Amino acid sequence: MQLLEGAAILLAGAAAGTINSVVGSGTLITFPTLLALGYPPVVANVSNTVGLVPGSFSGAWGYRRELAGQYGRLLRLGVASALGGLTGGALLLVLPDDVFDAVVPALIGLAVVLVIVQPWLSRRLSLSTGRHAHGGPILLVGIGLTGVYGGYFGAAQGVLLIAVMALALAEPLQRINAMKNVLAGLVNLVAALLFIAVAEVDWAVAGLIAAGSVVGGLLGARVGRRLPPAALRALIVVIGAVAVISLLA
Repeated sequence: MQLLEGAAILLAGAAAGTINSVVGSGTLITFPTLLALGYPPVVANVSNTVGLVPGSFSGAWGYRRELAGQYGRLLRLGVASALGGLTGGALLLVLPDDVFDAVVPALIGLAVVLVIVQPWLSRRLSLSTGRHAHGGPILLVGIGLTGVYGGYFGAAQGVLLIAVMALALAEPLQRINAMKNVLAGLVNLVAALLFIAVAEVDWAVAGLIAAGSVVGGLLGARVGRRLPPAALRALIVVIGAVAVISLLA
């Protein structure tokens, strides 16, 4: 690996860690960078997933105040995320790459729409039915399915998680964002463990992304926690829209 190539991967990891901590979609920086440098798609995806795990948890640490009082809920949702991530990782190894090509942009586009209409829709849901303190079985299913997607590819996984949880939980957006960091980290972790066991990981690439993403995760938490809800929601929508356009292109 050349010095400039390593520097590019390190910087991409830092940028991805920052974006993942604030919203999600950091994979849209690291994955194309690795492809541009000539890494095979599956090796790039696997190494990227392994490398982003530490950044997910550094971002979660940066949001630890917003996680207070949510540990019981995270335990329930974390099981669904972990099972989904394991399933998605297995699908990556056995399915052809084009299986989700049509589905992924549609899912992210739907998540963006849900984030936009979430305040209105949440008010309607709370007035008509009330909401379970932990989101109920519907949220568990939604988190599990999002985990499947995250284990398979992961771009804009955070946007999907925020959309699903914002509809099901009567919580401020920042507290939902804090949970998103933990759940996305769990998905990446279980998928990474699977990849380490049975797939080819480029450890130099994974190490550089990990180093950058740890710093980026802490920086993103500092920035994200200061954003007002409207600004955070707008940022989620913009990044989700960019993800859809990038995947379609």
